[in-house]
Amino acid sequence: MKYWTSIFLLFLLVASCDYFKPPKEPKAIARVGKSYLYESDILNLVPNGTSKEDSITIVKSFIDRWATQKLLFEAAEKNIGKDQVEAFNDLIEQYKVDLYTEAYLENLVIRQVDTLVTESQIQDYYNKNKQYFKNPSELVKLRYINLVKENPKFAKIKSKFTSFTKKDKKELEQMAVQFKSYAFNDSIWVDINQVYEKIPFINIDNKQHYISSGSNFQYPDSTTIWLVKVNSVLPKDSATPLEFLKPTIKQIIINNRKLELINTLEKEITNDAIKDNKYEIYK
Repeated sequence: MKYWTSIFLLFLLVASCDYFKPPKEPKAIARVGKSYLYESDILNLVPNGTSKEDSITIVKSFIDRWATQKLLFEAAEKNIGKDQVEAFNDLIEQYKVDLYTEAYLENLVIRQVDTLVTESQIQDYYNKNKQYFKNPSELVKLRYINLVKENPKFAKIKSKFTSFTKKDKKELEQMAVQFKSYAFNDSIWVDINQVYEKIPFINIDNKQHYISSGSNFQYPDSTTIWLVKVNSVLPKDSATPLEFLKPTIKQIIINNRKLELINTLEKEITNDAIKDNKYEIYK
């Protein structure tokens, strides 16, 4: 019995020695005045796979930047006037308040806002605000194919591209692997700037020659041939079509709901505080 008692007391002695050891101090890697930079501050600084030389450069640059900021801050504290320091502290406190409240309200709004927007709601918003929606540049409905000149099925492809029945479109889509580029959705409005990107021989200087409602043409370059059919062109500053604006209007409606919800939440929080005697105005 004495043997086991001795073993137990020895265990308690070892454990108590470990318990009363002071916690291990973090390893500092740099100091400026009374401020220290620790190893833990740079643990994830260097990306995996970085060479030794680049790692040293990254760490050294970080430490230098840290030291410079600390030195400048200490100098600023000593040399900036009291009034300016108070003004800065007020700004810092206000920024903290704004940051916390905005994050809190955003979390509440995300959980409560209705993000379902119907087609009728989009149509209604568009009808009420149509005069404010003016397209800043031309909008175009077109289709095109770009294929190599030597394509043995060129005549067939051109014929189907011109007639463009549902059957023709389906067959062209099945043949699309032969094309260098193409676009068949000619019922969608696209900005003229997208046309410049997709069809490089058309630009702002020559667009009048190619982009007009109903134009149908082919354009050969050094190695390929372009087939282009322009269905419609909507001039700059005309009323922007609803289908072009649907994603934008949907987001506007959701944002408006968020603002309304924020106003409601703010009023509810204030009214609850008044009821609970947490907020009062002294007369």
